Order: sequence, then C-alpha cells, then structure tokens
Amino acid sequence: MNTEWIEVCAVDEIDEEDVIRFDHQDRTFAVYRSADNEFYATAGLCTHESIHLADGLVMDHIIECPKHNGRFDYRSGKAQGAPACINLKTYPVKVEAGRVLLAVQG
Repeated sequence: MNTEWIEVCAVDEIDEEDVIRFDHQDRTFAVYRSADNEFYATAGLCTHESIHLADGLVMDHIIECPKHNGRFDYRSGKAQGAPACINLKTYPVKVEAGRVLLAVQG
C-alpha cells in the first residue's frame, strides 16, 4: 500500500485545543492540535450522522460533534458513547519545517 503525505497547513494555523477541516479529493478530514502541541487527524465526518466534526468543540483529547454531542477521542478515534457508537478512522500526522502533513493511504 502506498502512503502519500499531503500538506494541510502551517502549524500556527491550528490553535492549541482546536480542530480544522481539511478536504482532499473526495474526502474530508479533521486535523487537531492538542494542548500539549501534538497533531492528530481523523475522518472529518461524525460516524453518527455525517456532520463535519471541525464545527465541533475540542476539550482535552475529545472532539464533540456539534449536532448530537457525540464524542470521540481524537487520538485513537474511539467513540465515547451514544449516539456515536462507531469509531472514527485515524490518520498519521507529522510536522516538517513548520508545516502539518497528513498521510493518506491509497
């Protein structure tokens, strides 16, 4: 399987404890910056009703969906309870030269 690293943004374009939406080809991702300055990425849509997670609230290592308050640990993608029951897919992220890169497998 082939891994392609895609540039998402500059490091300073994501605030600590925040999330941004990133669209690439026909896919939507959510890219997070934790309070301890680590970067993570998940699928961008809630597994409950396909709402954009980047419109949600980030607290600690949890993203909360803006529609029905489904919660996920964005480090692992693990659903944290109803109504979200299906885990999010996660993606590798790295920082190089002040840029955030996302690994997309194809």
